[in-house]
Amino acid sequence: MTWTITKVAKKKLNKPVLIVGLPGIGNVGKVAVDYLIDKMSAEKLVEFFSYSFPHSVFVNEDNLVELPNITLHVKKRGKGPDILFLAGDVQPTEEEASYQFSEAVLNLMEEYGCSEIITLGGIGLPAVPREPKVYITGNDKDLVAKHAKASGAVNKLYGIVGPIIGASGLLLGMSKKRNIPAVCYLAETFGHPMYLGMRGSKAIVECLNKSLSLGVSITQLDKEISEVEKETQEGEMPKQSKYRKLKDSMQQQSDITYIG
Repeated sequence: MTWTITKVAKKKLNKPVLIVGLPGIGNVGKVAVDYLIDKMSAEKLVEFFSYSFPHSVFVNEDNLVELPNITLHVKKRGKGPDILFLAGDVQPTEEEASYQFSEAVLNLMEEYGCSEIITLGGIGLPAVPREPKVYITGNDKDLVAKHAKASGAVNKLYGIVGPIIGASGLLLGMSKKRNIPAVCYLAETFGHPMYLGMRGSKAIVECLNKSLSLGVSITQLDKEISEVEKETQEGEMPKQSKYRKLKDSMQQQSDITYIG
């Protein structure tokens, strides 16, 4: 299966760091990256398309339909490396398609001179964590230690975290073969297929603020969390919002596990 990559803008990038947040358990990574793209006013750079996408369309905020998409955005920074964000409504679920997608992303990262990759995701628990812990792993010991020290994320996770499935895991392993250092932030969340792990997303944004000096306010995220928890307590279905779209991309997991 081939991937169509459309560059919608041309930018000269300075040793960019890629942050990956695609749908997964709790949509933790997706919510975090969507929030960062919005708050940092990141510009769309690339669109990805594949016939492996779900055969469906989504209804957007304008009550119109749109095809599933995966996009790459960029935030230019005057000092330090530029930030790339990989976001989307879906990610490949079949093994071969996931490998091919990861390969396509890494080809693009080599072209852009990517200096580091950070993937995001959630660890599914049998109950809702009030204060989610954030764990970190990666393909480079020194980089993991650097991020753990800066962010406060826990880097002792052997025996706690199961296989890291999907692009968030494959990009870690496959980037090592290309000598691109990579880490993965994993936040605890409730492992229910319809649960939105907003607190886990907030915890990850706070970690990235510390490790990358992003300076992103979490005020809007706190507001979203309060609204979701209020709706849940009242027995309502959480309403759609800019940062929490319920789409058919969440998969049920059990106990302590993870899917990208």
